[in-house]
Amino acid sequence: METRARYALIGFFILAVFGAAFGFVYWLENKGGFGERETYRIQFESAVPGLYIGSAVLFNGIRVGEVASVSLNPAQPQQVLATISVMKDTPIREDTVVNVEQQGLTGGVAVTLTGGTSTQPLAKSDGLATLVAPPDVGRDWTQSARDAFQEVEQILDENRVPVQEAIKNIEVFTDALARNSDKVDGILAGIERMTGGGKEASLLYSLKPATDLPPAPEAPPSWKLTIPEPTTLLAYNTDKIMTRPSPDESRALEGPRWNDSLPILVQAKLIETFENAGYTDDVTRTLGDFPNSDQLSIDIRRFDVSTGDDPTATIVILAKLQDPAGGVIGSKKFNVAEPATGNEPRDYVDALRAAFEKVALDILDWSTTTLASAPPPPPPADNAGAANMPAEDMPAEDMAPEDTPADFDGLPMPPEPDEAPQ
Repeated sequence: METRARYALIGFFILAVFGAAFGFVYWLENKGGFGERETYRIQFESAVPGLYIGSAVLFNGIRVGEVASVSLNPAQPQQVLATISVMKDTPIREDTVVNVEQQGLTGGVAVTLTGGTSTQPLAKSDGLATLVAPPDVGRDWTQSARDAFQEVEQILDENRVPVQEAIKNIEVFTDALARNSDKVDGILAGIERMTGGGKEASLLYSLKPATDLPPAPEAPPSWKLTIPEPTTLLAYNTDKIMTRPSPDESRALEGPRWNDSLPILVQAKLIETFENAGYTDDVTRTLGDFPNSDQLSIDIRRFDVSTGDDPTATIVILAKLQDPAGGVIGSKKFNVAEPATGNEPRDYVDALRAAFEKVALDILDWSTTTLASAPPPPPPADNAGAANMPAEDMPAEDMAPEDTPADFDGLPMPPEPDEAPQ
């Protein structure tokens, strides 16, 4: 009895194994992707590295099958023929696009199919529908790189002589730059100064109005004064700070500058000097403010620093006072020299500013004194007064015809308009 029970148990176990195997096969046939299939041929015009039997076939990113076989075309060895097995309901049409893409880091590739817009099924040839892949679809990036380097090498071979000449020209150019490096540095420094670059170019200076001014006038003066923009030589009509290394040489100071053109700066600080002295309502820079005012004309003859062992700032200005009719009330030449305390740019600037303060104070004193002592301008002509003038004092052209001197009796009279000659 025990022997029969053992055999029955073994037989039951075997039947269970066969049942499980049958169930697994049934699942594969119906759920595991081994249902009804269709086979297609894909024709590649170049090598497809990494394509093997069993490689995945994706349609719009979804796995629909695998590669069943890979072989060469005996008639055209450059072609690779791959047979794919996909699910029957895969919508492969005549405009379906074939490609391959890398799968992970293992080097394998998958065949990718992209659906088109056509509704026509792929036509069969020799009983098997064939998809033609675009040229070079199977080329990997390493092959593309190798081909690119080969093209570059071919271009270099074809242009070997021009490339060698270009390299020689570059060597000549670099040698020239090395020989003239100091000049190149000077050019770059000049461009830097012209464009406002550099550390020193950010230093801008202004002049100062005169200090130690006399007391302000108790009553408004009898004059109005216009100070137009000064005239000067071209060398001083700039914002550069000028130096004089020798009597016949002028050179702009590198780095620091005036914060405006020198004539405009001198005009502004002279007007500020008059205003600080109490003449705010009596001085202007525009003739339109005071149409009948006197005018202070300034001509800058020199505004620089003599460099050397004893650097000295020198300012020479010619001033002229004119009445509203243009007549000269007075003129004077102002010449001030101020020693600099050193040979640094800031020393030069300080000396020029100190010299200008003295010149501005001298021009203020001279102008106010000269204008105060100048005779008043003649009153304008009055036609009414001429009408009341006695006949004997009137000019000849204002006399009545009967008062015309006898010397004019014999002169022919001009014809009347209706008697004019034709």
